[in-house]
Amino acid sequence: MKFFGGLDTVWMVVMFDLPTDTPEDRKRYSIFRKLLLRDGFTMLQFSVYGRHCASDENAEVHEKRVVGGLPPKGNIRILKVTEKQFARMKTFYGKAPKKTEEPPLQLSFF
Repeated sequence: MKFFGGLDTVWMVVMFDLPTDTPEDRKRYSIFRKLLLRDGFTMLQFSVYGRHCASDENAEVHEKRVVGGLPPKGNIRILKVTEKQFARMKTFYGKAPKKTEEPPLQLSFF
């Protein structure tokens, strides 16, 4: 999928709700969170992680990894937005807005 005249870089946002009631649930939560971090995601908020992807095809690869790591209980939501849409996000801490995350400057080869 191409966005905005051929620009196809996207941000993939993963939001999840996993149980933490039992020690086994907490272990599975931790394993899932570490999977996201190893795959290049950054925590945007608690249980909300984002990752810059060079293309929609690249985002599909990461989506499969995320879905494959989903524990048996809980749920995830994946949202893909264009670079331009992500840049319009506003983050507020108290009363002062802060700049949103920047895409990485390095080139990724897969």
